Amino acid sequence: MRWKLAPLLCLALAAAATAADLRHPPAGDPTDLLALYQDLHAHPELSFQEVRTAARLADEARALGFEVTTGVGRTGVVAVLRNGPGPVVMIRADMDALPVFEETGLPYASKVTATTPEGAPTGVMHACGHDLHMAAWVGTAQRLVSQRAAWSGTLVMIGQPAEERGGGALAMLADGLYTRFPRPDYVLALHSHAALPAGTIAYSNGYALANVDSVDLDILGVGGHGAYPQVARDPVMLASRTVVALQQLAASESRNGGPAVISVGSIHGGSKHNIIPDEVRLQLTVRSYGDESRARLLDGIRRIAEGEATAAGFPRDRMPVMSVADDFTPATFNTDRLTRHVGTLFAERFGNDKVILMPAVMGGEDFSEYHRADRSIESLIFWLGTVDPDEWRAARGNPSKLPAQHSSRFAPDAAPTIAMGVEAMSTAALGLLGRDAKPLPPLTLAMKGSRKRAAVSAGSR
Repeated sequence: MRWKLAPLLCLALAAAATAADLRHPPAGDPTDLLALYQDLHAHPELSFQEVRTAARLADEARALGFEVTTGVGRTGVVAVLRNGPGPVVMIRADMDALPVFEETGLPYASKVTATTPEGAPTGVMHACGHDLHMAAWVGTAQRLVSQRAAWSGTLVMIGQPAEERGGGALAMLADGLYTRFPRPDYVLALHSHAALPAGTIAYSNGYALANVDSVDLDILGVGGHGAYPQVARDPVMLASRTVVALQQLAASESRNGGPAVISVGSIHGGSKHNIIPDEVRLQLTVRSYGDESRARLLDGIRRIAEGEATAAGFPRDRMPVMSVADDFTPATFNTDRLTRHVGTLFAERFGNDKVILMPAVMGGEDFSEYHRADRSIESLIFWLGTVDPDEWRAARGNPSKLPAQHSSRFAPDAAPTIAMGVEAMSTAALGLLGRDAKPLPPLTLAMKGSRKRAAVSAGSR
């Protein structure tokens, strides 16, 4: 994911832990989390190909006493630990990597190559931080097992495949995640953030990430000689008019229905300077929040494309053809009661200077599916800073001066990031499962203390 973040120069930054802290974990935490992270980073696997990765997570969970099931949703892992009566808390980590050739120069950099589902050869890299997520997942499991006397309930920890392709959560749900295993009362996840310093946490209340639709728009024309455009119907010209009109649609929806983005990522058409082609294809990414806003945008794209073609005199049998990809990722929603409760726990545990309340972003995440599958389940995803504090200060918090996620140069400050991930996720879980844990606060509970706010926007999933 790509982020833009307003400078947070007022933050008092301190690393949550050093590499040595992770190499010498406390009693009951047997795994060297930094070594685990480096191993996962060096051996990434693409979506629905996470065989080695899943086996590694399954082995770690079995060693801690979890009941482990593999192959859920093709390559997913479900680990269950029953520890008396109480709520069911599910913690997700995503496992897949990206088709990117790594250029970090790290001693444990990935040298893995693979073939994409489309048949293209590619490098493979954990360029979105899923290796960090998995290391924190294992560390959280270790921490909660070592503190079993302090909590009561059921812990369900899942390693999810194919987040990057938007299909892993649905695959696990379709394979009985909520029927074969204890149905959760709460679902939690974390995600690395490439523009926040290590040692900080951020979260949003309500919408956290956007609906993501991939739309193909075929602009059909009547081809001909470039010297005689009057006897043709130029789809290149119509495509240009359509692109401009679509931006007006996004602006209108942003004013009236909430934030919206329509970005044209690709235009393909024609083969030669003096030939007017028969067709031009536009590839769009469409971002929104609510279901109603999404429907208005998709309907508007179709209406504008056909309207521009009609205004240009194109025949009815050459109207644009629109198709929406099946891999739609719905907006991720952080439920109010859980978000306020965990936000208060974070502020009490880490201090207000390390906890940032920020608006929703336009990135996408299929973590959204777990709440949408059962709206009675409380849901929260939060962000984990990954940037070395000195590098962040040198860049003055400007993300354009830092390697973005999905970049071949994304190299997080792993040790403090993992340590903060373990502490934050353990704090959230114990706040729900702890024997002294209080019930969730009422919906009207105000946030305790002040929160730093960060203006954030994001690019594609």
